[in-house]
Amino acid sequence: METRVAVMSIIVENGEMVEKLNAILHEYGEFIIGRMGIPYRKRKVNIIAIALDAPQNTISALSGKIGSLSGISVKTAYSSVIGTE
Repeated sequence: METRVAVMSIIVENGEMVEKLNAILHEYGEFIIGRMGIPYRKRKVNIIAIALDAPQNTISALSGKIGSLSGISVKTAYSSVIGTE
């Protein structure tokens, strides 16, 4: 199975969705290399970066689930690094 390295950027504007977001991220935990969260209190948003190594369809599915949450924006950048498992 081919995997891609990617970085997912998430901006949380609706704090009520954090629990659902964390549940989704936990579901995909085996593919997450690392996570960094920055609370930006001045603007009342949270900025999260997720590094992933997963099949492209898994990354797309994760992005779609996160993007469906109200008040949360997500964008994904893919590297050209492809691995096999």
